[in-house]
Amino acid sequence: MTFQELNLNTPLYNAIEDLGFETPTPIQAQSFNVICAGKDVVGIAQTGTGKTFAYMLPILRELKFSKQENPRVLILVPTRELVIQVVEEIEKLSKYINNRVLGVYGGVNINQQKAAVVLGVDILVATPGRLYDLAVSHVLQLKSIQKLVIDEVDVMLDLGFRHQLLNIFDILPPRRQNIMFSATMTEDVEALINDFFVSPEKISVAVSGTPLDNIEQSSYKAPNYYTKLNLMVHLLKDADSLNKVLIFVANKRMADRLFDALAEQFPGECCVIHSNKTQNYRLRSIEQFDKGDKRILVATDVMARGLDFETVSHVFNFDTPSYPENYMHRIGRTGRAEQKGIAVLLSTEAEIEAREKIEDLMQMKIPLLELPEEVTISTELIEEERPQIREHYNPLKQDQDEAGPAFHEKKEKNKKVNLGGSYKREIVKKYKKPKTRGDKNYNKRNKKK
Repeated sequence: MTFQELNLNTPLYNAIEDLGFETPTPIQAQSFNVICAGKDVVGIAQTGTGKTFAYMLPILRELKFSKQENPRVLILVPTRELVIQVVEEIEKLSKYINNRVLGVYGGVNINQQKAAVVLGVDILVATPGRLYDLAVSHVLQLKSIQKLVIDEVDVMLDLGFRHQLLNIFDILPPRRQNIMFSATMTEDVEALINDFFVSPEKISVAVSGTPLDNIEQSSYKAPNYYTKLNLMVHLLKDADSLNKVLIFVANKRMADRLFDALAEQFPGECCVIHSNKTQNYRLRSIEQFDKGDKRILVATDVMARGLDFETVSHVFNFDTPSYPENYMHRIGRTGRAEQKGIAVLLSTEAEIEAREKIEDLMQMKIPLLELPEEVTISTELIEEERPQIREHYNPLKQDQDEAGPAFHEKKEKNKKVNLGGSYKREIVKKYKKPKTRGDKNYNKRNKKK
């Protein structure tokens, strides 16, 4: 199938031609007519298969010109980076279309975004938190929303946005088209669909655990963090083949630790991104990596869905992810647009079970490679790897009702209780509190008695 068979209009054909695309991806081809028909849609497709164009092509095809100020299309995404990415993709498709697109997200001045909303918008791309803030301030009116798109809904629920989504559903008009795209189908996603979608059409082009054929996978076993680091340094010395490397770690602390170590070995070639970094820092890191100014980018799982780079040569899983679906999202950063990609998984003995879950999901074994002879196997452990020492006796944790070996009764003079001073007690005896408020004569009557 080609884009000519999708019954697009001339402005969209021209935009597609400028972008150099000839054939739609399976999710784009299968979802176009269903979304155009106005049905509720649930699309399940892997990261990197063109989900943004899958819902934007039919929406832009049906979106008529209007001068109204309130948005008609609402697109919810989990991260700031994904807001920026989706806005850029929409602007590419809207090159020959007269529409207004706006992205709003947290971490920046809300007053500037309020001013932009007031100017009028047709398509609004937002993170749930900032959208709700704008809605409750009454600057943003959602009564004209005709189409609601929730992209990467599984990540949104993993990040704890469920209650914010429910609040947003309450203020949206009940008659609307719901479009949801996700890389995985979980119980939480299924519950959301059952509660708010009306007879949705489900489109699934690939099982979430199906590995992309154009990604070459391999793995190494390493005893600890420092051995993994030595392996990374050894492999990254080949700058010709490892020219654009994305390294995923489990948490922000590990991201900073690995970044500091690699920046020392490869000065001027590394950058890092995680949710504790400022918005400007994160955008700068993405831009430097995307342009090729930096060769190595260290990122956390939360950022896995918000990154879109066309020519990532290698994806390294420095930590084996606990959830096997996260592995699929990580390696989906390479091998995009049908290019070849390489994904490498590093595992310690404690991570073997997580690795087996990944292999069960994919229904394949990841080839295991021997550590190169040049890599030093370290015996040093980081804090998280050291065994936890359990104290046999800790007086701070014993039952407070039990007397310890040094317990003794207090002397009589030390058993006295502080009652607030003798003067205060004598005054209370002399002037008793009135039984009712305002009974000024109560004390006088009692005194006469």
